[in-house]
Formats: sequence, C-alpha cells, structure tokens
Amino acid sequence: MARIVMKFGGTSMAGIERIRHVAGLVRREVEAGNDVAVVVSAMAGETDRLIQFCREAASLYDPREYDVVVASGEQVTSGLLAITLQGMGLNARSYMGWQLPIRASGHASALIDDIEAEVLERVFAEGGIAVIPGFQGIAADGSLATLGRGGSDTSAVALAAAVNADRCDIYTDVDGVYTTDPRIVPKARKLPIVTYEEMLELAGVGAKVLQTRSVALAMRHRIRLQVLSSFEDRPGTLIVGEDQIEDYGMERQVITGIAHDKNEARVTLTGISDRPGAAAAIFGALAGAGVNYDMIVQSVAKAGEKTEITFTVPASALERCSDVLGKSRPEIGYGELIADTDICKVSIVGVGIRSNPDIAARMFATLAERRIDILAIATSEIKVSVLIPEDYTELAVRVLHTAYGLDTEEQE
Repeated sequence: MARIVMKFGGTSMAGIERIRHVAGLVRREVEAGNDVAVVVSAMAGETDRLIQFCREAASLYDPREYDVVVASGEQVTSGLLAITLQGMGLNARSYMGWQLPIRASGHASALIDDIEAEVLERVFAEGGIAVIPGFQGIAADGSLATLGRGGSDTSAVALAAAVNADRCDIYTDVDGVYTTDPRIVPKARKLPIVTYEEMLELAGVGAKVLQTRSVALAMRHRIRLQVLSSFEDRPGTLIVGEDQIEDYGMERQVITGIAHDKNEARVTLTGISDRPGAAAAIFGALAGAGVNYDMIVQSVAKAGEKTEITFTVPASALERCSDVLGKSRPEIGYGELIADTDICKVSIVGVGIRSNPDIAARMFATLAERRIDILAIATSEIKVSVLIPEDYTELAVRVLHTAYGLDTEEQE
C-alpha cells in the first residue's frame, strides 16, 4: 500500500463530465489499497475570470479581498469532486485550507510556512479521501491567503511532504515531460525520468508542465513527482533525485531537453558612468520592487568612459521595470532606457553539461550555421541559455533538438 497525493489541473476539472472522469482515477487508486489525498485546481479559465472581476471592481484592490475572491474557484471544484466521489460510494470529504490548516504568510503570492498533518492522518486511518482546494492557505491573522498562479502544484507537493507521501502525481493535459515542445518538433520524445535539477531548470526557462516553486519544494523534501495525463492511460514522467536515476537503469543523455520562452523583454541602459556601485543601484532597485532579472551583459569601457548594461526581465514585468528605473534614474545616472520585446530565450538543459565542455560550443556553432544572432548568453551548471530574435525561435529549437540527438522517428 502506498500513500499518494493526486493533483488535478484546471483542464482536468473543466465541467462535471471531466470531474466524473477524475473521480474514476481517484477510485482506481483507492481500490488498489492506497491512501489518497486529492488537490484540485479551479475549472480552466475560472481564475482568470475572477481576477478580471477584481480589476473591474477597482484598479487598486486589497490583496486580502482579492484572495477571498480568487480562491473560490478551487473551493467549487473540491466540493464537486467530493460529491461525485460520495455518489460512487466512497468515503470522501472536502477540506478547506484553514481546516487542516495550511499556514501561509502574505497575500496574493503567499508562501507556505507549515501544514499540520493530524487531520489528514485521521482521514487516512478511517479509510477516507481528503479533497483539498489547491492554491490556498490561512494567514497568521486568520484571513484566507492564496499562493500565486500555479499555486495548486505547490499545495500538492507541500501536502505530500507533510504526510510523508510515497509520491505526488500531477495530472494535466499532457502525458509527461518532452525533450521540447512537440508542436514545434514533432519528433520530440517523452522522457521517462528527469532529475529535480533538470526539471527546475526546464520549468524556469519556459517549460510549462510544472510550476517552478513546486519542483523546488519537491527537491528540498525529496518528494517523488510524476507527471501524468488525465485523459490518456499512458506512462508519464517521473521526477526524482539524480542519485535515483541509476536505480532505473537509464542511460543518461547529455542534454535532456530544449526549452524556449517568448515572455522575455530585453532592457538596455545606455550612458552609465563606469563606476563602482552602478550595477548595484540598478539591480538593487529592481530587486526591491520584486522584478526578476536575468542574462546581464555589460559592455567593456575604458576608465572614465560611459558604458551600457543589458539584461532581461519577464515581458509582463517590463512596465514595472521601466517605472522603477525611471524613478531611480538620478541615482543610477543612465542616459536612455531601450526596451525590446521581440526576443526569445532558448535554453539547453542537462546534467551532462557539467562534464562536457564542448556542449555550449556546439550550441553556438549550430545557431551560427543558421545565421541566428545571439544577443545575450547566460549559464548555470546544467543549463545554457541564449537570447535570440523572436522570429528565429522555432528554427533554433528544431536545429538544436537535432544537434543534440534528441529526435526520434516514432512516438510511443
């Protein structure tokens, strides 16, 4: 017997018929003798609808009241799934975040501080099924708190850690993690197993299968994740520690996957005095405003000459970035701010990068052969990212996928 947390995304919960299908998947695990807790998202599109209501009500709204509104979508689906499971003769009940409780700090993008497992342990002991709305918890003052977009994945992993689950299954509208987007490369293949580190990098540079926070939490608590399709009964992708890969007898590829992200904006500040503290003033201001940045490039200048700094931010944060830097202009002392959103970040990810120094060179040479201009470069231990003109996105993904031997002639 295993203990499993099952999480179902918005497309899986989009309507009563799909909820009935989800209930069937839950019943299958229960009939196999497993302890099961279920975490659900709101129906597809519902959270966006609720957010729009908040924006229409007031341009500046209280994050506490925002949380009250947007958390209602998951409460609806958790109740509906519990009712459906009860109709199948199963001992199911929904539990809100405050009933467990899931303790969190902040509003709108709260962080989970702690989850008390006593309620869930009692449910398991009685042979019950707990159905829990994802994305929500309770703040220190007793108010409802939400975890930010994609927070249901984080809820599921945190619950799995709290109850020492054997596995956390993430059910979605895809049947696993692929070497790249199959819509761009039809020969992309599904990966049977991926390391936490690789999945974290893939999620951070554009792969939308899992939310970054959830992968980091799973890695910290060593929770085995499995990505599965709600609609196809096929093997998914298992996400584990690098030390567990060998247990599955898998021969490791040097590169695991190619990711891309068009939600990027390039920002260039010109006419900056080449002095100590200039970069600190720029990125300190952005950090203070909660603006994430990446791929920093500074031009080389002779002593006393002006320089320029280029970096990327999420396209959705460009307006806030421009506003923050505009207010900090006297302190920074730059000449002009130039922004460009017609760019894309393309990344290669794989633990093999650590021990293969020619990997990055092959990436650059492959792009050069197709005359694809590289605008910026960023690296980590298992990732190399380049910024390129957006028009070349699909070509770059295809040629890199082939260059690293990731193509396959047949799908599973």
